[in-house]
Amino acid sequence: MDFAFSARATELQERVRSFVDTQVIPAEPGYDRQLAEAADPHALPPVMAELKEKARAEGLWNLFLAHGGWGAGLTNLEYAPLAELMGRSIIGNEVFNCSAPDTGNMELLSLLGTAEQQDRWLKPLLDARIRSCFAMTEPDVASSDARNIRTRITRDGGHYVVDGRKWYTSGILDPDCALIILMGVSDPAAPAYRQQSMILIPRDTPGVTVLRDLPMFGYTDRLGHGEVLFENVRVPVSNLLGGEGEGFALAQGRLGPGRMHYAMRAVGFAERALQLMCERTLSRVAFGGPLADQGVVREWIARSRIEIEQLRLLVLKSAWLMDTVGNAAARLEVAAIKVAALDVAHRVVDRAVQAHGAAGVSDDTVLARLFSITRALKIADGPDEVHLRTVARQELARYKEKAS
Repeated sequence: MDFAFSARATELQERVRSFVDTQVIPAEPGYDRQLAEAADPHALPPVMAELKEKARAEGLWNLFLAHGGWGAGLTNLEYAPLAELMGRSIIGNEVFNCSAPDTGNMELLSLLGTAEQQDRWLKPLLDARIRSCFAMTEPDVASSDARNIRTRITRDGGHYVVDGRKWYTSGILDPDCALIILMGVSDPAAPAYRQQSMILIPRDTPGVTVLRDLPMFGYTDRLGHGEVLFENVRVPVSNLLGGEGEGFALAQGRLGPGRMHYAMRAVGFAERALQLMCERTLSRVAFGGPLADQGVVREWIARSRIEIEQLRLLVLKSAWLMDTVGNAAARLEVAAIKVAALDVAHRVVDRAVQAHGAAGVSDDTVLARLFSITRALKIADGPDEVHLRTVARQELARYKEKAS
């Protein structure tokens, strides 16, 4: 295992670190203020538009994408520390056009989109001229098992007709959202993992209705998490992404890199929380001295540093495996980091909240928002229990082979 970074990757780390520290984090209060004052809580704040232009002008753009010559061409190992640095700010990913759900959707389009689909959707996504969303989760079934999905995709001559209900369709409330990538059942009689397909639906297609915007722990996200009704939604057959029956495989391919990105960013969440905890406990005096002199606080800080370093190594190992042996061979590690990353990030954020006292649960710091995000991400892109199941099955399989 060699985690040494190339000269280009090292240079990008320094440039992204500097941009986040000097441009992005200082802009967070203005971003929040502009959102609060806006008539539409989902509209792009002017400060974000300015940051995007600056990042693009500096060549810090689409760093996540390596396929087909569309993005920066970095390996997973090279991108990992960049995603961590972006994750130190809750608005960092969007600044560099590296935010979900667009990243996963661009991965799919770059790998499987036809030339026409790439011209219509991928290129404007890469330019941040439009946004997109991904409609997979459903309110009426346990969507952690994709075999439960009920939304139907029915062939009707030269069109497909989509009927169903989705929720937590992240990004659909953004006024710039122009594309929905939807997963549904196209052949209920096929084998369980060949029943699903993915289809591209323009956001303004008749029959697409956003029923409500769903908050996360009371927070309304700028991109919006929509509950969406699809009623007799008709799109051309050419809007199919990949082939019929390939939806489950595409979802796994999309979510694998997505889970890696979540883990990378989670290291950044944890680092930001640890920084705030150290600064707070050094500056606050109680019981005759700084809070940082208290043994329990020092244990929080020490354990946080140890856990972050362990997590970072596991993330780098997983990224290295994805680069060297492929996503499928790294399946156990990818499942493991999704669990470990949010466990560590949420635990460190929780300690930082405790160290801040009343301020930790207020909106005066970023901690309450980080607490909400890290908790929600233990469910998003597959709940922890699904990934634990994957790890356990692969671990037990080795012993079953020995016993047989």
